[in-house]
Amino acid sequence: MPIKSLKAIDALETAQRIAFAPFIFQTTVSLRKLGILDLIFEKRKKGGISIDDISKKLSISKYGIGVLLEIAESSDIVFKNEKGNYEITKVGYFLNTHETVNVNINFTNEVCYKGLYHLNDSIKNEKPEGLKELGNWNTIYEGLSALPPKIKKSWFEFDHHYSDGVFNDALEIVFRKNPKTIFDIGGNTGKFALSACKYSADVNIKIIDLPGQLNVALSNTKNAGFGDRVSGYEIDWLSKEDLKIPTGANTIWMSQFLDCFSEKEILKILITSVQSMDNETELLIMETFTDRQKFDNAKFILEATSLYFAVLANGNSKMYPAKVFEKLIAKAGLVIKEDIAVGEYHTIFVCKKK
Repeated sequence: MPIKSLKAIDALETAQRIAFAPFIFQTTVSLRKLGILDLIFEKRKKGGISIDDISKKLSISKYGIGVLLEIAESSDIVFKNEKGNYEITKVGYFLNTHETVNVNINFTNEVCYKGLYHLNDSIKNEKPEGLKELGNWNTIYEGLSALPPKIKKSWFEFDHHYSDGVFNDALEIVFRKNPKTIFDIGGNTGKFALSACKYSADVNIKIIDLPGQLNVALSNTKNAGFGDRVSGYEIDWLSKEDLKIPTGANTIWMSQFLDCFSEKEILKILITSVQSMDNETELLIMETFTDRQKFDNAKFILEATSLYFAVLANGNSKMYPAKVFEKLIAKAGLVIKEDIAVGEYHTIFVCKKK
């Protein structure tokens, strides 16, 4: 509905839902964790289920179930049928079964929720002031390997969910010219390196990342039997020193990596990479750009993720529109040779030296 045609009463209702949004979110988390939503979902073809039966089945008080289901009904997550039994709505169905929604809820609750309380200070100070809720680091990347297991699981599931699905399509682009040496910058847990080694028996991968992530990635690739083809190079892109990376890559790969930095830092990374390239080296950048999304909900997710970067990750990065990257790429001395849409959300820029 266009904003200008929204009735005042509807606008007020939306404003009140925003005012109590954390209540609705935590209600959803509790309904999922306690098994209430699962139980109502299971009874969707059997006329629903009463509070009494939910209470008996889950050994939870009728009072506790009642306060959750009342706000859930007002929030269109469940509804009460003519028999007084609770059934699941379409919204509740997606909250209970949709993979992307599940990943987003867990990421928001486990990783971001407490930190978001510090958003105001993060915006004023351009620092991840909410990160103190997770640990004593300058950026979240320094502490990824040390996060508590549940938080780490939710972080990596979120990160991998928005990249793993396009790996097969991306690999076809990466290997069109049969590169023998690939630099994987920001290799994380080594998932791309593993996929690349399985894709081609001839390729060697050098993962370039912070020491913590690098150790995890090298351990994972070694355990998978690719220790002889995967090596590492430690780097801290936020160091004030003049940075260099090795030479000799046929392809430099950056998957959802540059959005973890400010525009100034992105330019520094690209310039450093250009200095290691020869005229034949390709630099491939894969990102989820806010101005390249087909659906509003995808754009909304990316814009919400920008707040995670502001309050928890580093305080100065975000999910960018493609036009920002295009300017930075040109400024770094690169030219975009190909602009390729991959999967539902992603774009790959194939770049070479000017």
